[in-house]
Amino acid sequence: MELFLNVLLVLTSVLLIVLILLHRGKGGGLSSMFGGAVSSQLSGSSVVEKNLNRLTVFAGLLWAVCIVALGLLLKV
Repeated sequence: MELFLNVLLVLTSVLLIVLILLHRGKGGGLSSMFGGAVSSQLSGSSVVEKNLNRLTVFAGLLWAVCIVALGLLLKV
């Protein structure tokens, strides 16, 4: 169980890094390389940005659950 949680923690950490870098900042971001800039200029927020936000929140929650579960597992 501990090994599974450690592997899941590493995978979600890498996923969070990638997802956060894909977000559009003040001057654009890596998401503009994939065509997100054109659609976000036409409308306030594109479907791609909304899905990216949802995926980032889900990965963050999964990462937090892994941290808490590892903490409880190693405390015992």
